[in-house]
Amino acid sequence: MTADAFHPDALKTLCGLFRARVGASPDAVAYRQFDEVRTAWTSHTWAQVAAEVERWQRALVREGLVPGDRVAVMLKNCVEWVIFDQAALSLGLVTVPLYLDDRPDNAAYILDHADAKLLLVEGRFQHRKLAEIAGSAHQLQRIVSLTAPENGLTDWNPRFVLAADWLAQGEGVAVPERHLTADLLASLVYTSGTTGRPKGVMLTHGNMLWNAYYAAQCAAFGANEIFLSFLPLSHTLERTGGYYLPVLLGAEVAYARSIAQLAQDLQTIRPTVLISVPRIYERVYGRIQDGLEKKGALARRLFDAAVRTGWRRFERGQGVAGWHPALLAWPLLHRLVARNVSEKLGGRLKFAISGGAALSPEIARVFIGLGVTIIQGYGLTETSPVVCVNRPDSNVPSSIGQPLPGIEVKIGDNDELLTRSRCVMRGYWKNEAATHAMIDADGWLHTGDKCSVDARGHYAIVGRIKDIIVLNNGEKVPPSDMESAILLDPLFEQVMVVGEGKPYLAALTVLNEEHWQAFAASLNVDPAHPSALSDPKVVKALIRRVADHLRHFPGYAQIRRLHPELKPWTVDNGLLTPTLKVKRNQVLDRYRAAVEAMYADFART
Repeated sequence: MTADAFHPDALKTLCGLFRARVGASPDAVAYRQFDEVRTAWTSHTWAQVAAEVERWQRALVREGLVPGDRVAVMLKNCVEWVIFDQAALSLGLVTVPLYLDDRPDNAAYILDHADAKLLLVEGRFQHRKLAEIAGSAHQLQRIVSLTAPENGLTDWNPRFVLAADWLAQGEGVAVPERHLTADLLASLVYTSGTTGRPKGVMLTHGNMLWNAYYAAQCAAFGANEIFLSFLPLSHTLERTGGYYLPVLLGAEVAYARSIAQLAQDLQTIRPTVLISVPRIYERVYGRIQDGLEKKGALARRLFDAAVRTGWRRFERGQGVAGWHPALLAWPLLHRLVARNVSEKLGGRLKFAISGGAALSPEIARVFIGLGVTIIQGYGLTETSPVVCVNRPDSNVPSSIGQPLPGIEVKIGDNDELLTRSRCVMRGYWKNEAATHAMIDADGWLHTGDKCSVDARGHYAIVGRIKDIIVLNNGEKVPPSDMESAILLDPLFEQVMVVGEGKPYLAALTVLNEEHWQAFAASLNVDPAHPSALSDPKVVKALIRRVADHLRHFPGYAQIRRLHPELKPWTVDNGLLTPTLKVKRNQVLDRYRAAVEAMYADFART
């Protein structure tokens, strides 16, 4: 099959892409995952996966589902995720991905808002919360579980069925031919809304197919690549980059067992491509630093020399620096230091892709200096998702890179980054107002991010038009909505949620002095004591109180740490505007030590 056969115009749909891949390399290994029953890694060829897709198609048809119906998937990354997605897409159904560990009330909201008719779950760790999920999802007709409930009962809900039984019931059912087009809705991907509830991003077959195709042109990817998949497939970066892109390439995907076992899986799988949010690289960096502290000064000096020399080598390779005598030491430093780090990542990693949130330039410099090619990019769920990415031969780690081929980018009013392409979403599900606010009449999507561009055409994010917090796992949180919810409690006079680039949200708070007196007394704490506000019992009680006000927000939009004060933020002390709006940057500067303290215990975990 020629390369032209894998052009989006020829493929048209994501299921067309899958069929083309099966036809081109039926006997090649497509997926590898760990079988916990056999305690061994098992492989699946493209032909084997295609046969399973047909079984799932028949079962879906037996449900009476019609094109346009929404079907949800709540699985860990596994080959069954792909099989279900391909079976659904080929029938014109719309896949709604859910996070495996999402809170039941949030999952139920998404299912109900999407009018999902079927839900596929992993089952083993979910049955105790399925009742709550199913109870609020009014259109849900069927819950299919890969595994049986822990108590062995399957009759707790008439909509519940084990996947093995469900698939057997579909045997012999005829699968109708469906005429599918590129502009057909393929997925509803829910992301944070400005009211605290998620918004459903409508992505078409063409949106994600073109994004994968454009991304494939940004590096010398080959059919022999091995992707290690651990970023959830409900995350659009993993969906497009770690699922559809490998299908396009004919590459193999191995599914990591868990984050806890990632280090071991890296050694076993030895991937050539890794796609992650910054948090994973931050964890590896933290472990490196911990190890250096235990080894002593000599190890630190060698490490610093390796990073410094490796960075010189990188800059020379990028054409931005010339030769330097220090480069003569690289072979020795590589053998003593750098090789040890690359071996921990499997030893043959060609591309370590970071997206979803900003990666610290210092962490990027360390990895690149040690010979690990970190490529940082930028995108949104609403753009399928990649907009810009650095290239291996044009890599500015402090930037988000250059636009993908086929992606238009420009800087609009207030230095806002705008983008327009075939990858831009159709809009938000059941929310025309939000759609019109995001995409203008000329088709430009307004990202809300302030940016700059250098002479080489590399864009950099320098701030936000609106104060949206992006956690280091890529989740976007509108702090004003959370703050408004917390301020409904009279105990809290002022609140500012923080967490940009961090692993969780925290809050700076000013308590109402009168209510503080009663609150402290209820905890048997002397409110006048100098250490009362920092008493762990007080802080934990405040966090619990805040959590009660945020119970309707997504699981990642919760406050994990809190710093209370009694001194208010005012116009006079420079922390409020004349219109009494909080000056966020000034508050952050004033309480920088407090913010650092709230994240200190997570710095190297």
